[in-house]
Amino acid sequence: MKRGLLLSLSAVTATTMLLGACSDDKKPKAADAPKASTAASAAASQAAAPAAGGKPVKVAYQRFGDGRVMDTFLEAAKADYEAANPGSTMELTPIVASGDDYTTKLALLMKDKSTAPDIVHEDTYRINSDIEAGFLKPLDDYIGAWDQWSQYHDNAKNAGKALDGKTYGIPDGTDTRGLWYNKEMLTKAGIAVPWAPKTWDDVLAAARAVKEKVPGVTPINVYASKGAGEATSMQGFEMLLYGTGGSLYDAESKKWIVGSKQFVDALGFIKAVYSEKLGPAPQIALDPKLGNLVREDLLPNQKLAIALDGSWLPGTWKAAGGKPWPNWPDVLDVTGMPTQTGQEPGHISLSGGWTWAIPAKSDNSDAAWKVIQHLQNPKYSARYTNDASQIAVRKDVGDDGDYKKWTGQMGALSEVVAVTQYRPAYGEYPRISNEIQVAAESVMTGQASPEKAAKTFDDAVKRIVGDDKTVTK
Repeated sequence: MKRGLLLSLSAVTATTMLLGACSDDKKPKAADAPKASTAASAAASQAAAPAAGGKPVKVAYQRFGDGRVMDTFLEAAKADYEAANPGSTMELTPIVASGDDYTTKLALLMKDKSTAPDIVHEDTYRINSDIEAGFLKPLDDYIGAWDQWSQYHDNAKNAGKALDGKTYGIPDGTDTRGLWYNKEMLTKAGIAVPWAPKTWDDVLAAARAVKEKVPGVTPINVYASKGAGEATSMQGFEMLLYGTGGSLYDAESKKWIVGSKQFVDALGFIKAVYSEKLGPAPQIALDPKLGNLVREDLLPNQKLAIALDGSWLPGTWKAAGGKPWPNWPDVLDVTGMPTQTGQEPGHISLSGGWTWAIPAKSDNSDAAWKVIQHLQNPKYSARYTNDASQIAVRKDVGDDGDYKKWTGQMGALSEVVAVTQYRPAYGEYPRISNEIQVAAESVMTGQASPEKAAKTFDDAVKRIVGDDKTVTK
C-alpha cells in the first residue's frame, strides 16, 4: 500500500454508507494560497450566489475541550467573508458539548424555526436520522449551479448523500483509525519498534508487556463507555467487530445482524483489556471527556503506551491546537490495527466525516449557501483540512503542499484507507450505536459477560428495527 493513497481520496471510498465520528476541534494556521485559476473560479461561483443582505447567517458548531481549531477557522473565514460582502454578517454559535450532547442540543435548536441556525456542522452518521426528523434541507438545487462540486472526489460526495438520493451536506474532510504508540515505552517493554502487530493477540501481548515492565503508565486505551459516546462505537467496538470480518448490517438481505459470534469476539477483546487492568482505571475510562484526556494529557504527558484512536490527533498537537506538542513524531508512531487473527486484508480501519448542512427551518438558506461556498473554497478548505488533520475530500486540496507535508508523517494511517470500512448510514443507526455503548460498558465494568451483553444487544436491536428486519449471521 502506498502513502499516496491518502493524498488522493480516490482510494477512500466514502460511499453512501459513510458516517462520521470525529468530534475533535482543532485550531488552524495560515494555509497556502490556492492556485489562481481555481480561486478565481471559486470566487466567480460565490459571486453568482444570492446576496446575503443584512440578516446574519447563524453558524452552529461543536466546541469541546481546550482546542479551538474550528473557532479560529470560522473567525478567520467570517472576517474575510464580511470584508468581501459589505452589509453581510456571520454569527458564530459554538455549542459547548461532548459528541452525544452536541447532537441532542443541535436537534433541539433545529426543531423550532425561532432557534434554528442557518448552517450546522453535521456529523454524517446523523444525516439520515436528522432527515427523517425533518431537520435538514436538500442542497441539490444549489449544488447543480456550483462549479466547485466537480473538485470533490466522486465517492466523497456521498458523505452528505442520504438514502433518498439527495445531498444534504457538503463534506469538509474524512479520517482513518489505527494504533498510536509510545516508542520508548514499547522499547522498554521489549517490543521491537517500528511496531507491526499482526493479530489481536499481538496487541494484547504488547499491552501486557507494558504493564509488567513499564510501571506507572496505562498500557492501552480502547473506548468502551457510554460516556465516550460514538467514540466507543466507532473507535472502539466497530474497529474490533469489522476486524473479525463481521458487520452490523447485512447489505444482501438489507437487515441488521443479530446472534453474531463476531460481536461476542469483539466484546471479548474489551473484556481482556479491562479485566486484566490493561486499560484506564474505571473513573478515567467512564469519563465523558476521555477523548480529550487522551489527546491533551495521557499521550503528550507520556502516561499512555497504546491508543486505538484517529488520524485527527495531530491537530491537537499543532502550534495553535489544544495541546501544542511539536516533537510528537519523536515520541509517537502509529501502526494499523490488525484483523483478529491476521486474516485478509491484514488491517482494518473505520472512516467518517462531517459536513456543512442547512436546517430545514432556516429562513436564510440562500445566504447560508453563500457562506458554505466561502467555507469550502480552495483556500479555506485547505486551511481546515491541514490544521484539523483531516483527509482531503477536494482534489485541489490533495495537491496542497502543506497537506502533503503533514500526511507524510502519518504512515500507516495513510495506508489503511485502502481497507477502511463505514458504518451503516440508516436512520436506526444512532439508536443501535447507543446499544453498542451499553454492551461495551457492561463488559468493561464486569457487569456482563460478552455473551450476555451480546444477547441484550440483540434483543434491543429487534425492538428498535422489528424482528423481521434482523438476520442471524
